[in-house]
Amino acid sequence: MSTKTTFKRIALVAVAALGLGMLSVVPSSASVGTPTVTLGNGTSTTALNYDSLTAGTFAISARMDTGDSITVGVVTKSIPSGAAANVGQLRYLDSTSAANTFTGVFSLITGGTQVSKLDTATPSATPGFFITSGASGFVGANFRVELDSVTARTVGTYTYTVTVKTYNVGTALAAPITTTDYDVSIVVSAVASASLVASALYSTLGEPSVATKVATVSSTNAAAATLLVTLKNASESTAARESVTATITGPGTIGVSGSSIGKSVVLAYSSTSLTLSVFADGTAGVSTINVSTPSVTFSSKTVTFFAKAATKITASVITPVLGLGPNDNAISATAVDTNGTAWTGAMYIVASAAADALIGGSATAPIGCTYNTTDLVHYCPVSTIAGGTANFKLIDATTVALATATSNEVSVRVSTAVAAAVKISFDKATYLPNEKATISITPVDAAGKNVSAQASLAFLATGGISSTYAFGAASDTLTATTFATSYLTGTKSYTVYMPSASVDVKITATGGSTLPSAGQVAISASATVVDTTVVAAIAAAADAAAEATDAANAATDASNAAAEAADAATAAAEDAADAANAATEAAQAASDAVAALATQVATLVAGLKAQLTALTNLIIKIQKSVAKLRK
Repeated sequence: MSTKTTFKRIALVAVAALGLGMLSVVPSSASVGTPTVTLGNGTSTTALNYDSLTAGTFAISARMDTGDSITVGVVTKSIPSGAAANVGQLRYLDSTSAANTFTGVFSLITGGTQVSKLDTATPSATPGFFITSGASGFVGANFRVELDSVTARTVGTYTYTVTVKTYNVGTALAAPITTTDYDVSIVVSAVASASLVASALYSTLGEPSVATKVATVSSTNAAAATLLVTLKNASESTAARESVTATITGPGTIGVSGSSIGKSVVLAYSSTSLTLSVFADGTAGVSTINVSTPSVTFSSKTVTFFAKAATKITASVITPVLGLGPNDNAISATAVDTNGTAWTGAMYIVASAAADALIGGSATAPIGCTYNTTDLVHYCPVSTIAGGTANFKLIDATTVALATATSNEVSVRVSTAVAAAVKISFDKATYLPNEKATISITPVDAAGKNVSAQASLAFLATGGISSTYAFGAASDTLTATTFATSYLTGTKSYTVYMPSASVDVKITATGGSTLPSAGQVAISASATVVDTTVVAAIAAAADAAAEATDAANAATDASNAAAEAADAATAAAEDAADAANAATEAAQAASDAVAALATQVATLVAGLKAQLTALTNLIIKIQKSVAKLRK
């Protein structure tokens, strides 16, 4: 059945209901009671789905007499900016009074004006739902305020005004007894995949495109490095949109080329990524970069600005023996600036003197080196034209006169000789069972010196290298006769794993057809595999011997200590005897002194007594003389 047909049938029911309400002859003096309305706001998302669980709710209950009526309508009050105006609808759900008549099923809201689905002839007179009481008592109904399930939604709050009008029996619809408005809102939020909130779990800040850069500001001040910011929400979607704060501490500035640039900037994030640029400001040093959004704080990054000029350059020889012609990686170098920061600017190699340039390189026009960001070194080429030994230096400028730093001098040998023989060797003389070993084949000239790196030539005769004992699994195959040698070492190396038993291993080979007949001879090398049990026994014996030696030394030390203690005791006894004799002598001397003192005191006391006796006698005589004179 079409929607149009359905609406027509609803309209007919509405007209019939209206007719019955208007023609009722049941007298009544009572008015419809004040409706009780219960509201419930809804929440929804931007997903296009049926809002049966997220709609706003509207419940009405009123005391009505037979023939009284209530209409329920809805209009748009406010919607989010940019939202479609016709996404709301009022839907009747059920009744709490089955004896009453409820006309209408739903009512759309278009452009703020209700579109009636009750009576197409007089839509303004039948705004939404028409409730007629079939008997006196309380009449109730439940409604939902919904959002259309097929119209795109905008994040924000949709507010609708529900209007309730009451009519007494026989009252014309144009003259309601009461009219009351109620607001119902539905808050729409973004679905998880459309969330604008950045997630720390899925958002990323890339590493700087350049780890080190010269601090010099160029005429165009091009970016020294860039970092890519990618924001994603909790659904790992790139819909996240948050402002980005970027701060640089130390040298340089940060921002977006052609836009906001400074020490700390706040940038809009309006796409699926944001490229931050770091610019030099003429200052050397390490810069720390911190990037954050209101929801995410990324780990800090660093960019190092090195000074325009190097302070120290350290050169090393990579290929000690060069062949005629170009040698790309003959010498390597590292450099630092005045802060000790790795200096990765343009470096050049120059022959130390004109005589060196006759062998290779140039003494007047330095040759540019190449900085390797993986190995973190400069690789410098040497093009040779004659045999001999040449010395080179590295500088930080295109000419010697402009250089502010010069490296140590390094020497390389240029060999024009061809291979006259080959040598074979192990990298060690002794191995443990199953230990990794290196076998080297080294072409040498007639003087026994290493020759320069060789192309693929037949250095060994048929069969390659043979061994008295089989090597372990994962060992290289040794049967090759034709091979090239390394420019770093001038040798061809094989990796093998020694036998598991304790044995003497001998490897042999014969010089190949590339060599002159004098070099096509047998060569060999030997190594010993020592069983771990033997090694352990030897180690244990050594440990035991060491312990015994330690014990003997300890015993000797103890004996010496005892002898020293005995000597010390004897000396102490002698000292004690001397002290006792001295004490005896001192006691005797003290006794003698006391005796002498006693004698002296006795003599003095006797003299004093005699003097007292004489004085007494004198006093008596004086007294007698005085007595005679008185008479």
